[in-house]
Amino acid sequence: MNVTTTSPNISSSSYLSSSSETEWELMPEPDISEVVIEDEQPVDNLISEKQQRLLTSSAYSSLNVEIPFLVTANVGLFYAEKKPPLVPDVMLSLKVKCPEDWSQKKNRSYFTWNFGKSPEIAIEIVSNKVGNELGSKFKNYLDAGVDYYVIFDPLKYLSKNVLQVYKKQVSSYQLQEDYWLEAVNLGLTLWSGEFEGQFYQQWLRWCDKSGNILLTGDEKFELEKQRAETEKQRAETEKQRAETEKQRAETEKQRADHLAQILREQGIDPDLI
Repeated sequence: MNVTTTSPNISSSSYLSSSSETEWELMPEPDISEVVIEDEQPVDNLISEKQQRLLTSSAYSSLNVEIPFLVTANVGLFYAEKKPPLVPDVMLSLKVKCPEDWSQKKNRSYFTWNFGKSPEIAIEIVSNKVGNELGSKFKNYLDAGVDYYVIFDPLKYLSKNVLQVYKKQVSSYQLQEDYWLEAVNLGLTLWSGEFEGQFYQQWLRWCDKSGNILLTGDEKFELEKQRAETEKQRAETEKQRAETEKQRAETEKQRADHLAQILREQGIDPDLI
């Protein structure tokens, strides 16, 4: 696999919050004792499962950021009290840290009032025609304050468009012409290749401004392995070149010595020629 990347930097200057931290801090923490945060429902299919891990693993392996971030797969997004959560297949939130104490219920899902902000990106991977990705979820993610709503439809259940990226405006989402997410200095791209032994024509990948994909840990290892093998081959070639040059010099010396011997036998001092 020949892949290259320059991991994008997400700086604090490019970070745009959905609402001010002060507003979140003033909100009382709702009672979530009766809230169901784990419904024990499996992911839809193998495409969704592998796609989710590809996006999360590559983010944690290759995102080069000066601020903390959180990328989750199939985790509940609670954005309003007494409203059911949204469960994006993948979501990314900047300037937050994953809670350490998972024994507390409030730390096992994404409660916006605890994190102090909404996630920047929510990605839905379409696996059937009943998920409302092009319907009610527009309003839901808008109400949740998500900056970018992404619909990935690899099998084209909903439309001929495999990938759609919507950016939040004042009161609606607007479909972008490209897949660059300016507010987070990060992009999305469709990629054909192999992930965990499975070749697929249309993986969804993170990318930088130049279109270089963010590599998973395995891909970075393989790339480093290829670089090491290339360096080893280069060193071997250089060694062979040096050996050839040494042999050439030795042959030349032997030829010169032989010629000098012939001249001496003829009474000619080769050093005087």
